[in-house]
Amino acid sequence: MEPSRTPAEGPLADRGHTYRMPLPRLTLTPEVSHGPLDGAWWPRCDALELELPSLVAALEPNRGSTVRITVDAAQWPDPPHTVMAPGQVIAVDVTGSTDEAHVITLDCDSVGRWVLLVVPPDEPADTAARLMAAAADPALHLGASTLLAR
Repeated sequence: MEPSRTPAEGPLADRGHTYRMPLPRLTLTPEVSHGPLDGAWWPRCDALELELPSLVAALEPNRGSTVRITVDAAQWPDPPHTVMAPGQVIAVDVTGSTDEAHVITLDCDSVGRWVLLVVPPDEPADTAARLMAAAADPALHLGASTLLAR
């Protein structure tokens, strides 16, 4: 009879596997945006330290580059000032500006600036899909507050 093993002693423990967040739920405008938004992001929860690494990895291809994030204080409870991600540290600035409500801004060294509508994590899937499509539509030129009010 073989002794039982704990999960940490099982076969996967020897392979050095780590957990990775799923790919971000993200929609971007085609080509270059000329509107107030470059697309939309629908996080799975309100914990930036869990959500930001996968978002930054999707938008900033160069690890080790400087990434600065600006978020709305009302939308993110107790946001961290920095978030550790593989190969980089993400600086987080918090704003209370009504112009940036429901928006996340990513300033990336190699790709420039992204301004994204943040769809609330608890939004129903059909509403989230509609908001994401509208935010990525270059013909609409609507801001975050206008989209969420519709």
